[in-house]
Amino acid sequence: MIRRHTALSVSAASALLLCAPLLTACGEAPRPGAAAVMDGGRITVSELQGQVKAVREAQRHDPRAAQMVAGSGRLSQDTLIRMIQFRVIERAGKDNGISLTRREIQRARAAAEGQSGGATALRALYLQQGIAPGGIDEAVRMDLTRNALLRKLGTSKVNQVFARTSKALDIKVNPRYGKWDNTQGTAVLAKEAWLRTSGGTPEQA
Repeated sequence: MIRRHTALSVSAASALLLCAPLLTACGEAPRPGAAAVMDGGRITVSELQGQVKAVREAQRHDPRAAQMVAGSGRLSQDTLIRMIQFRVIERAGKDNGISLTRREIQRARAAAEGQSGGATALRALYLQQGIAPGGIDEAVRMDLTRNALLRKLGTSKVNQVFARTSKALDIKVNPRYGKWDNTQGTAVLAKEAWLRTSGGTPEQA
């Protein structure tokens, strides 16, 4: 795993909020065929399944396939949580004047590859977090956006911005995946006291 003194690292914690309380709840059903709805749009079940399938396919070709599959039993829920978090981060960045170029994203990924031992090693690192190779650029972009917000607003203000943005998006999750909490920035199933998301994005030290 990339060390904290390097430019980028991969975190297994939620990419959205830095500190958050626990919760228990059940969800409200969104429109048919939707895994989640927000801001007048939706994340379809087929979109979610497509990302999950890409991760499973990549895992099957990894030498540690059995270990990875065993450690990602909640892949569908964790993937949906990350998809929602990315949309919240993206909107918060846009609302606060954060704009990234393609070159900035490529440079950040190249730096992470160099620090982790190459492109193959970085792909494996992300795959452990439930992110398929095709989703790495988006994960890098979202983390760079989050870090830019941290630099601009500070930790306390960023948490407030994320929570406010999440509420404004009026996020509702299909009950099979839990219920969305705007403060915590995650979804938890009704029968569980809490649920740790297994996905992550690179975090700038």
